[in-house]
Amino acid sequence: MVKRLRSKWFALFGVAAAVILAVTACGGSDKEPSAGPAHAPFTMGIIHVGSKTDAGYNQAHAEAAALVQKNLPYVKVLSAENIPENADVARVIENMISQGAKFIVPASFGYLDPALGVAAKHPEVMFDHPAGFKQADNFHTYWAASDQYSYALGMAAGKMTKTNKLGFIGGFQIPNIIHTINAFTLGARSVNPNAEMRVIFNNAWSDPGKQAAATNALADQGVDVVTMIVDSPIAVVQTAEQRGIYSVGFHSTAVQQYAPKGWISGIGFTWGGFFTREIQAIEAGTWKSNPKNLIGSLNTDMVVLAPWGSAVPADVRALVEAKIADFKAGKTQVFVGPIKDNKGNVKIAAGQVADPSLVSTVDWYVEGVVGQGS
Repeated sequence: MVKRLRSKWFALFGVAAAVILAVTACGGSDKEPSAGPAHAPFTMGIIHVGSKTDAGYNQAHAEAAALVQKNLPYVKVLSAENIPENADVARVIENMISQGAKFIVPASFGYLDPALGVAAKHPEVMFDHPAGFKQADNFHTYWAASDQYSYALGMAAGKMTKTNKLGFIGGFQIPNIIHTINAFTLGARSVNPNAEMRVIFNNAWSDPGKQAAATNALADQGVDVVTMIVDSPIAVVQTAEQRGIYSVGFHSTAVQQYAPKGWISGIGFTWGGFFTREIQAIEAGTWKSNPKNLIGSLNTDMVVLAPWGSAVPADVRALVEAKIADFKAGKTQVFVGPIKDNKGNVKIAAGQVADPSLVSTVDWYVEGVVGQGS
């Protein structure tokens, strides 16, 4: 069930209603609006599918709720963790609404349909759902684009590998993950044409045993840089550290603490500023005029590059940061042809830019991807 639901996760990226925020629309997370004069109390509810301290997907959302309270001290946050993706979430949401919640974040994709059902019964309560593909007047969706960071971090991996073997551990073989693997591999091969990406899928979003086993299997094959998309990346980076190989994170910047020697960098989703603005829009009565399906670009405060690890040379940092600056300035894009798949077929012709819907439809891997991605 989870696999089926998650396979639709990034369908929103191909929806025409999606809006890419400009930098002027958001501002930086270090300069969020203050609470200002005294406000009437406001209650927000957020539901997590896993642990709030998973150093990954759930922690990123928990940290966002904490930032809301820092930005807007009058806001009370109700939270629940380890809630399964089934009808239980509807009960949890109803309980939060009974406690006065006017803004609900059901922070897992599998919560989509149960949360929509509750939203239909409570038009006075506003909902924001991550990466959903259904919206309503009081139910909006959000996410942030990260392909450019994946490409840039692939460049770092391509520069730092000694074996020319990179590794990726994924939950499921679905379009958005294939898209990320392709972006990372393209970045690596842009600076190291001999780099190859070896892929293992665990068919589970959160299984530390499988993640550790996959990391060990990749290390046994000679992989010396590993990255991932799983809910909690702790087992991956810890095992990589034990094996003496590098790691690149995804979801939360907090995971770097588990790899003090082998950490390169990673992608962190930072939703706190966005949630702050959503609450302020609800209070101002303007929330319903916001985009129903919003995707934050690199120029927003919704996605960041994690701090560099001490093992990363200055020249590699400079190379990656220059590329990110070019992405932010619109000087270049990730999926620009010619691009071939790993079977030698031209998938994007020379000079052609991939359609944005590729993220939700791609079923092929770029040159250099081997293993389960072949």
